[in-house]
Amino acid sequence: MKVIFLDRDGVINRYPGDSDYVKSWGEFKFLPKVKSSLKRLNNRGFKIFIVSNQAGVSKGIYTQETLDLISQNMLKELNDAKIDIAGVYYCIHREADNCSCRKPKTGLIDRAVAKLKEEGLEPELNQSYFIGDTIRDIETGRAAGLKTILVFSGKEKPNNKDKWTILPDYTANDLAGAVDLILELL
Repeated sequence: MKVIFLDRDGVINRYPGDSDYVKSWGEFKFLPKVKSSLKRLNNRGFKIFIVSNQAGVSKGIYTQETLDLISQNMLKELNDAKIDIAGVYYCIHREADNCSCRKPKTGLIDRAVAKLKEEGLEPELNQSYFIGDTIRDIETGRAAGLKTILVFSGKEKPNNKDKWTILPDYTANDLAGAVDLILELL
């Protein structure tokens, strides 16, 4: 089974800016073509997981309840568009907490894979992708044995390439471009 792991901010919804967070449902804005792109992945049999660092909770910027509400509303809108998201996993810890779930560690992906295996599904990680908007996302995908796609709809921009500590397998302007690429490679 092929799986897509997506970062949230800057991939699914508008990037709030460096050192800022999506602190309420009112601040959450889907990026263009996200829903149609996710639908295309569902139609081709991909399981989709959202994996995102959300340290704003542990920093006291917003509550766990607010994060849950944002997730519930996001999933409702996607479900209303007939898009199936297999799971959403967040790390709410700060970097200093040194947890196993904060990207670039693979704890969130490990949880998603364990869920699939509990359901009797065997993910083909070498045929699966991590799509993110930061080099940290690329490091995470690489550490998990996934193909990586860096999108430029969020934090990272192509003109920073000389500062990247790792190169993605592919780049795309946004999620729609990443999905085009994935489907061409099938």
